[in-house]
Amino acid sequence: MIDAVSEAYSRRAAEYTELFGSMGAVHPSDRQLVSTWADGVDGQVIDAGCGPGHWTNFLAERGLEARGIDLVPEFIARARSAYPGVSFEVGSLNTLDVETGTVGGVLSWYSLIHHDPSTIGIPLQEFNRVLRPGGMLLLGFFESPAIEGFAHAMAAAYRWPVSDLTEELTSAGFDVIETHTRTTTDQRPHAAIIARRASAE
Repeated sequence: MIDAVSEAYSRRAAEYTELFGSMGAVHPSDRQLVSTWADGVDGQVIDAGCGPGHWTNFLAERGLEARGIDLVPEFIARARSAYPGVSFEVGSLNTLDVETGTVGGVLSWYSLIHHDPSTIGIPLQEFNRVLRPGGMLLLGFFESPAIEGFAHAMAAAYRWPVSDLTEELTSAGFDVIETHTRTTTDQRPHAAIIARRASAE
């Protein structure tokens, strides 16, 4: 599944970047939410599934040490070209090349939508691993009353109820702090969860 998703985005990286790869394409409420979250993060931030890098650069421009990671080499090449002062690398969200407990924040903005519900815990546990106790996660996703697949333009994807993803985060070692939902005419419902890595007992 991961290989199929990577290949699908690789084939259409230029098209995706043209349509969605800039802050101008971002909904104002999403920009505000990420801004507020970022202002509360202390330390390095990982943009997990950074795509063409616009969110990573946005975080860097807010003064954070931001690092973008994505599975798609074409996205990373474009990000490095567009934002030469920001760190980008190819990598899987299931096995981040990041030392344990060293990160202040992880932004996962719609980057887990292609994960099968049976395996969603793998990247969530990996985010928990790299975050230090008290580190913050912001997760963006498509919202639905039940877990369900849908025909995404790139590859098979899933929508989640906030409650179900909250349970997954709790199981992965997070304390959920805030949840947000947004419905826009002619678009799929959106949601976001802010969670904190639980302190060690």
